[in-house]
Amino acid sequence: MSDFNAKVIEEFRTNDGKVGPPFEGAPMVLVHHLGAKSGTERVTPVVYLPNGDRIAIFASAAGAPNHPAWYHNLKAHPRVTVEVGDGKGHVETWTAQATEVTGTERDELYARQAAVMPGFADYEVKTEGIRTIPVITLTRAA
Repeated sequence: MSDFNAKVIEEFRTNDGKVGPPFEGAPMVLVHHLGAKSGTERVTPVVYLPNGDRIAIFASAAGAPNHPAWYHNLKAHPRVTVEVGDGKGHVETWTAQATEVTGTERDELYARQAAVMPGFADYEVKTEGIRTIPVITLTRAA
């Protein structure tokens, strides 16, 4: 885990889901997932977009040319645990099923996220011609 992620996770847990810059005020989720090859549990902080009874997360990697490792982990092991913060000091933990969305639904969710957090539009420009940023929905598991 990077020092950056470790700091965000600590801040999230210390402040009941609230974090400071660069994610201050944004809804955050800590995704507990298994390594695709190692099977080792990992925790990754990610900004999310509420979407009805699901939440959407974005494998942007800040516009890097490759998908983040957590994306591959969710594809290999889609059952995850999430700690969901609302940005206002409330955290809820639940088990979720991760599903990649594509086509029109993916495009609509990404556009909504870019409207809320314009940096996501910049990430998409950086990856143009290299990769399409995946959108994953997390749905409560039964």
